[in-house]
Amino acid sequence: MTGKDRYENIEIPAQLNDVIHHAQKRAAARKSSSRMIRYASVIAACAAFLFVVNIPSVANAMSKIPVVGTIVQVLQFGGGGKITDGVTVGSEATENTLKINFSTDEQAQTNDAPHYNVVHKEAPNRILFTFSGARYMDIEKVKADFMTQPLVKDVYASMILDDSSVGFVVVLKEGVQYAVTEFKNPGYLEVKLTSDGKPVTPWKVYSLRTESMPFGESMGIIKESYPDEDISFLKTSTGEFTAVIGEYLTAEEAEQKLKELAQQPDYHEEFYVDSWMSNENPK
Repeated sequence: MTGKDRYENIEIPAQLNDVIHHAQKRAAARKSSSRMIRYASVIAACAAFLFVVNIPSVANAMSKIPVVGTIVQVLQFGGGGKITDGVTVGSEATENTLKINFSTDEQAQTNDAPHYNVVHKEAPNRILFTFSGARYMDIEKVKADFMTQPLVKDVYASMILDDSSVGFVVVLKEGVQYAVTEFKNPGYLEVKLTSDGKPVTPWKVYSLRTESMPFGESMGIIKESYPDEDISFLKTSTGEFTAVIGEYLTAEEAEQKLKELAQQPDYHEEFYVDSWMSNENPK
């Protein structure tokens, strides 16, 4: 087995979130010194390296493969990147590797990823990518590339009422884990998907949701109407979309959240409590 094969077969450790959290705290503390600020780019790379060496299997594999670009960080949620404007978001699929790359009219590929945010939702299992300072994305190309992976169930665009931001959603099969690695020089994100193949028992999830709607500005208007709520959009079983708030284990929790939402002065009664299985789309 080659070094690249070993890297692509790495199992993402269960303690990844804790490792990321501690690595971020160490990086934040170090940035407080002026010396570290002067060498910020070096620190970022070192922080990522320190994170990697805390996962021996990852460090061992990473040391044996050629890496194009410098690793900035590895994460499952959160954000990173640099301020950009007018970046085009693209994608590339090679064997088991998915890349999200970035370019401008003047430069084939940017040196850094634009500001981005990664969010994970469980029911169904999906990753939400949002990029700021980006004005164009070929969603059909992104979908085609991600759908080459057997662990991906669906890909669709996010509706964002901001012409300098784009985003998309990747729906994963049950039990699939992932890690996102940010690179610079050139700037791109690499998405690694893994699964142990063990069956996952679906569970009933309760959420607040709206009636189904076609993909369009009405989705963005709802999201902007409630800026303090964590609203995401799910594709329904009919191919439309519904705005969703929360993933609750009981109807009582969802009802309580609906009461709180209804007390907001600008609430227009769009939401109601519904439930579906975690491995299914709502109706």
